[in-house]
Amino acid sequence: MLNNLTECEEGEGGTSQGDGNPKESSPFINSSEMDTGKNMALFEEEMDTSPMVSSLLSGLANYTNLTQGVKEHEEAENNEGAKKKPIQAPRMGTFMGVYLPCLQNIFGVILFLRLTWVVGVGGVLESFIIVVMCCSCTMLTAISMSAIATNGVVPAGGSYYMISRSLGPEFGGAVGLCFYLGTTFAGAMYILGTIEILLTYLFPGMAIFKAEEAKDEPAALLNNMRVYGTCVLTCMAIVVFVGVKYVNKFALVFLGCVILSILAIYAGVIKSAFDPPDFPICILGNRTLSRKGFDICAKFIEVGNETVTTKLWALFCSSPFLNATCDLYFSQNNVTEVQGIPGVASPLIQENVWSNYLQKGVMVEKSGLVSVPSGDPVNLDQPYVFSDMATYFTLLVGIYFPSVTGIMAGSNRSGDLRDAQKSIPVGTIMAIATTSFVYISSVILFGACIEGVVLRDKFGEAVNGNLVVGTLAWPSPWVIVFGSFFSTCGAGLQSLTGAPRLLQAISRDGIVPFLRVFGHGKANGEPTWALLLTACICEIGILIASLDEVAPILSMFFLMCYLFVNLACAVQTLLRTPNWRPRFKYYHWTLSFLGMSLCLSLMFICSWYYALVAMLVAGLIYKYIEYRGAEKEWGDGIRGLSLSAARYALLRLEEGPPHTKNWRPQCLVLVRVDQDQNVVHPQLLSLTTQLKAGKGLTIVGSVLEGTYLENHPQSQRAEESLRRLMEAEKVKGFCQVVISSNIRDGISHLIQSSGLGGLQHNTVLVGWPRNWRQKEDHQTWRNFIELVRETTAAHLALIVAKNVAMFPGNQERFTEGNIDVWWVVHDGGMLMLLPFLLRHHKVWKRCTMRIFTVAQMDDNSIQMKKDLTTFLYHLRINAEIEVVEMHDSDISAYTYEKTLVMEQRSQILKQMHLTKTEREREIQSITDESRGSIRRKNPTNSRLHLSVPEEQVGDCEEKPEEEVKLIHEENATSTPQSPPEEADTIQDRVHLTWTKDKFTADKNKSKSPSTPEGIKDFFNMKPEWENLNQSNVRRMHTAVKLNEVIVKKSHDAKLVLLNMPGPPRNRKGDENYMEFLEVLTEHLDRVMLVRGGGREVITIYS
Repeated sequence: MLNNLTECEEGEGGTSQGDGNPKESSPFINSSEMDTGKNMALFEEEMDTSPMVSSLLSGLANYTNLTQGVKEHEEAENNEGAKKKPIQAPRMGTFMGVYLPCLQNIFGVILFLRLTWVVGVGGVLESFIIVVMCCSCTMLTAISMSAIATNGVVPAGGSYYMISRSLGPEFGGAVGLCFYLGTTFAGAMYILGTIEILLTYLFPGMAIFKAEEAKDEPAALLNNMRVYGTCVLTCMAIVVFVGVKYVNKFALVFLGCVILSILAIYAGVIKSAFDPPDFPICILGNRTLSRKGFDICAKFIEVGNETVTTKLWALFCSSPFLNATCDLYFSQNNVTEVQGIPGVASPLIQENVWSNYLQKGVMVEKSGLVSVPSGDPVNLDQPYVFSDMATYFTLLVGIYFPSVTGIMAGSNRSGDLRDAQKSIPVGTIMAIATTSFVYISSVILFGACIEGVVLRDKFGEAVNGNLVVGTLAWPSPWVIVFGSFFSTCGAGLQSLTGAPRLLQAISRDGIVPFLRVFGHGKANGEPTWALLLTACICEIGILIASLDEVAPILSMFFLMCYLFVNLACAVQTLLRTPNWRPRFKYYHWTLSFLGMSLCLSLMFICSWYYALVAMLVAGLIYKYIEYRGAEKEWGDGIRGLSLSAARYALLRLEEGPPHTKNWRPQCLVLVRVDQDQNVVHPQLLSLTTQLKAGKGLTIVGSVLEGTYLENHPQSQRAEESLRRLMEAEKVKGFCQVVISSNIRDGISHLIQSSGLGGLQHNTVLVGWPRNWRQKEDHQTWRNFIELVRETTAAHLALIVAKNVAMFPGNQERFTEGNIDVWWVVHDGGMLMLLPFLLRHHKVWKRCTMRIFTVAQMDDNSIQMKKDLTTFLYHLRINAEIEVVEMHDSDISAYTYEKTLVMEQRSQILKQMHLTKTEREREIQSITDESRGSIRRKNPTNSRLHLSVPEEQVGDCEEKPEEEVKLIHEENATSTPQSPPEEADTIQDRVHLTWTKDKFTADKNKSKSPSTPEGIKDFFNMKPEWENLNQSNVRRMHTAVKLNEVIVKKSHDAKLVLLNMPGPPRNRKGDENYMEFLEVLTEHLDRVMLVRGGGREVITIYS
């Protein structure tokens, strides 16, 4: 089992820990070759999924997870072609594995090249504040990191692994890339520090570009930095490419140089207490002079009995003679010489406690000395020490912060540690405590030992071009110069070694698609392509060429990384996830939030515009991974946070139904899958996207017939098919596949149980069963009618798309056309809202909305149009309005023929389930009734009233219900002893005894001349069932006439929406219901039958 794991980790084609697979490489994964044992026969069927306890414990004891670092690469180089041996568990302790690597990474170029300058410019007090802030930030981050690192095994990848597994792939990828960029720019900063030491303090004569005038010196220095920096970067990249083992072998040498240099500084401080070093500085008036062009700090000297001018005189005067014309300031002020290193016993700290910020080009001046101003402009060619940049507090923070980075070195080597969960917290916190002590003590000691003008002299021009911190060291300044040179070289090599591996880990995780190419490398796993990209990015920092400009850039990226480490710890602590059990107990969510706040504050203190750019880069990477990256399930805290937020939101939604202003269709889309589990009509999902534009809830449901145990694999395939189609159609929502013994019950289960709490569907979208006539079992249309009844009972809106295959896809565009709404009865405003939502999508954007309503001859059509125009104006909906007048007319022969065919078909379907005697009687009845229905042709029964107020419709609905109930009760009580067959006959007779006189009398009961009996019966399907034939004739007549008008007006419309009539209360009329809908919508291309959910969905109020 262990061999399998190590081979997977080391293999060239294998993925690294967690790479491309949501399941991390873990000893819990069972091996197929495991011996189950003879004593475990009872559990032998479980062994495929559940390992024995002995095997589990053995795997845990032998588990190793080595970093893809130096050791594997060295073995691959030394054993090419040979069979690899299992890697033994690493045995590095806290001191060698965490403490020393952290020290090496934290101490660096800033300590030797810029800390004295920071103290000189910012003063001891403000420098102390800067150091305490930055060290507190890293200490709080280390506490959070220790909690995360001790919460289970942390494989190679360090901070990236911790953040990605704690906050998810989006945050992990974004912050991981930011950390990679920070590490890469840190390499550039170390290389620039190396070149600065080389050209300024070791070999100034190596400069290629030389300045003819003093004002050109900064530009010449930058050009030299670019040329030499590029050369050094190339050499370092070659060294890393050839073999990282060479870098590792010299790591202790570089670390020794750092420690030796720091000890030399402390030794120099102790020595300065009783024997200060001799580094005199020359001051003219109160202006500090650069020692480059002269050796004696005097205007003239006595040689014998003769007064001779010095080289300093020649720098300010026109000739070496005493009567020469000299600079006015030089003539009026005296030259004094003071000690640059008075020593720790001097009262110098009182002068250096306050800040002394300078503007660019300003001379470095010593306070307390007499100076006579000349009023002449300063000549940059004169040998003064000038400030090379404008300084302020926030700039110092940005330049100093890189000196406290590097705290992740221990966690990056977690695979090499004997006990990572013990070593990482102890080693990291001890390293931060040590470096914080060194930095804080250095600030105080530098302010107490070194003259202020020397501290503010960035390049040591006043002390003969020596490194300022080197002047304090014992036994010689060269100890610091060589020590800092080698330490910056080593730090640069470490950055060029670590950054490509971090990029390789991100690439192999597969969360950023375009970075996958950087996951490959040499045969031994060396990240060649990642190294090439790292060198190119590092070259950008080299071309900037200024260490002071590069430092704030990498500060941003490191601070962002530390911010998210604190956030990860805080989120995990507050969520109290069951898996959050860190061994490190000295943490608290308040400390993590304090560290996170401090990181964010330092980002904007360092540079607000760099902070915004870093956040923008991280945000873009986050969104890219969210939309294009591979989906990973790492059990991260953001998922837990999302669950908590979703729970809170769902509980809030339970407080009450949504207001009309917030109502939008939350769709349950019912689709059918074929035998291969592919969706039959994918256009339904296209219509859903066009209707919702990604907003609100969408549940795509389907039903499979059978039992769950037998059809579970088909259910999973169907769900996967639905997800792929939803992704292709850009439907944001969920899918649900139900397995039921029959389709009817499955649909009912979906309607009842889909959604959760307040997040439930309010609209059902389904396709029209277009082949309902051809089905032998006739279950298709029966299921459809039951669906309509159940949505009505559940107060859900229903949208039926007819001819769904003709609906446009999301890529199609209608350049012109109409969306026609036929508003016959008021359904809460669904007919108005749906076309408005559709026109928000680019498919229907250019279509015009038209609203047709139906009026009778007795209605005032002009007034109806005005009222409707006002209503739409208040609804803020733009549409063309037309009132269609429906004239009274006789029932045509076509209508009778349609009704005859329909009834014959219905009766034949019914008699298929009867006995032989009943079948003969029903056939005779069909013949008699069909003959009689042709003779009956009463125009008074066919009167149409199609457009009435909603209140009248509601009032008229009650009487038929009462009458039907009374009829049923009378027949039930009058024949209590009837045999079953007689009862069926009586029941049929109840629905077939509606007389012409009774119909006419009931019709005349309404006082209003516009009572819409015909259309009310049709659209509400609450008829007074006594004469079935006559009722069917009236309904068919309404369907035919209304269809004629719709086809006439909307034959060229891109989409027609109209009210969907409800099913009959008496289930014996179900067969006819489908015929009515078919006749109503025939000869139309795209139709949406809409049935409201019983509530208002649109309002005129704001």
